[in-house]
Amino acid sequence: MREFTFTTPESTDRALAEAHHGTGSGGRGSGRDGGAAYLAGGTTLVDLMKLGVLAPSRVIDINGLPLHGIRADEHGLRIGALERMGDVAADVRVRERYPVLAEALLASASQQIRNMASLGGNLLQRTRCPYFRDPGAPCNRRDPGSGCPAVTGHHRNHAVLGTSDACIAAHPSDLAVALVALDASVRVLGPGRDGDKNRDGDRGRGSGSRTVLLADLHRLPGDTPHIETSLRPGELITEITVPPLPRGTRSGYLKIRDRQSYEFALCSAAVALNLRGNTITGARVAVGGVGTKPWRLPAVEAALTGRPATESVYEKAAGHAAEGARPLRQNRFKVTLVQRAVVRALMSLGD
Repeated sequence: MREFTFTTPESTDRALAEAHHGTGSGGRGSGRDGGAAYLAGGTTLVDLMKLGVLAPSRVIDINGLPLHGIRADEHGLRIGALERMGDVAADVRVRERYPVLAEALLASASQQIRNMASLGGNLLQRTRCPYFRDPGAPCNRRDPGSGCPAVTGHHRNHAVLGTSDACIAAHPSDLAVALVALDASVRVLGPGRDGDKNRDGDRGRGSGSRTVLLADLHRLPGDTPHIETSLRPGELITEITVPPLPRGTRSGYLKIRDRQSYEFALCSAAVALNLRGNTITGARVAVGGVGTKPWRLPAVEAALTGRPATESVYEKAAGHAAEGARPLRQNRFKVTLVQRAVVRALMSLGD
């Protein structure tokens, strides 16, 4: 682990200013090569620093910032980015109104890690591709232009949707899949410029605020897999917002993995259905473990809407789940697996 400067800013504006100083003009705030990195639970950052995958020159501890709280009302759900995964999963309002979120969180990692990891950090965790996490191996995400050995090497756990010749790494977050299915968004703050509005709406040097849909937060790898999100240099996720669900919505999360605990998904499915009698009036479906980002399935949703909630309808709709897939030899099974996972997740809503 390389030497770095460690700071504990007492305000959000100070944290943003330190990140802006640390990223410089060419960095993106990831800490990959001498930039700045925010520290919350540290369950990803510290591991990658120990491995030598990340080497930030400045680590900014944000745990003292006022980015906590869980609020649920008729306007939806708002969760501070520093809330711990375990606390959100245990919140009775989340369990009752958004069971798909609670189930996704409980399927993530171990209880000890859930008690440490923050929601914002979970959304920004890095891929578990073994080539990315091995500084001695080529990896376009870690060292742009060095190649993607997973394409011809071991790729059983890798993505089949949204891949490119430059990267086939699967996105690791369970929570992000559920949030994408629910049309969630994140509030983001970044270092302001002269003339920007700060958080209080005043002109001058402050922190610029914007909202990013979860569906737009993570980028497809394309030719630039090292640029993993749409965040700008030094930006900080401060809050997650989930719109209200129609009354009577049924939702759930299914995770398929090689072992029952402390394992990342081979495939997962987040589903939510609105029913009038036995007729589906609205559907939300997203999958994980099979895409380079959390993967929404609008064709599946369209095939479900207006149809009866039956297994045969689910099976026909799930036939669209792997459209556009580019499987390789070792992960070809995921094409069938994602279709079956969608059916099984939908069937579970009737239990």
